[in-house]
Amino acid sequence: MSELIRVKPTHDGTYTVYRGPIALISGLTRLQAERYEASIAGQLRILPAQV
Repeated sequence: MSELIRVKPTHDGTYTVYRGPIALISGLTRLQAERYEASIAGQLRILPAQV
């Protein structure tokens, strides 16, 4: 089962991208975080089809 990928704001005004309970990257602008989230989600859709 795939873990949920989400973007959450932080107290300093930046954003963090999480996969399940694990922070993948932090300190991003909202646009950067959303692009990173989309990139990871796209990779996860492609990987199972290649196996």
